[in-house]
Amino acid sequence: MKSNGETVQLIAEQRTQKKGSGLRNLRQSGRVPAVVYGQQFDSIPIHVDAKEFSRVSHTGRSELFELKLDGKTVPVLIKDMQKQNDRLLHVDFIKIAKNKPIQVSISIDFQGTAVGSKAGGVFQTLLTELEVEGLPNDLPAVIEVDISKLEVGDKLAASEIQLPKGVSLVTPEDTLVASVGVLRAADTDTGEAAESSADEEVAASEEE
Repeated sequence: MKSNGETVQLIAEQRTQKKGSGLRNLRQSGRVPAVVYGQQFDSIPIHVDAKEFSRVSHTGRSELFELKLDGKTVPVLIKDMQKQNDRLLHVDFIKIAKNKPIQVSISIDFQGTAVGSKAGGVFQTLLTELEVEGLPNDLPAVIEVDISKLEVGDKLAASEIQLPKGVSLVTPEDTLVASVGVLRAADTDTGEAAESSADEEVAASEEE
């Protein structure tokens, strides 16, 4: 992997192994089986170095980078990753055009602590990604959302999240992203009962 100005390049090689022991041998040698495809672009089975791939994939799937394949560079995004027990098995790359808007799902990074949580409320995450559209170079790695001003009873809708310039929302505007709920009395009673039971157990053990 190397940086070409601002664009990261990931070296890829074509593969002939497509199933069974061939793929297992690739993985055991530190390679990740993959495929790259796109509009007006024939699907090509490839493999990439596992450690180098992890460096370009840790921030999310909206990071534009280039696959260097057979002496050519192909602008791509990560379309899908298949895992088993946290082990990476396969990656799908999709070829994109830098001058055409694309739709992707971008992870939400909640920043701060809701003021309502400090007042006894319960912060709830209802959505972890937003579907957005924009030119590849305009798409952020994550969407940061400040939740510090949310009070008990507040709800945060997708339309209330500020997006970077050039990026538009695809997720329905009224979709709830997060909320600060009221702790139910039943939960409080259960908690108090548990604390009371614990206190009784401690007292009994001290008497023994």
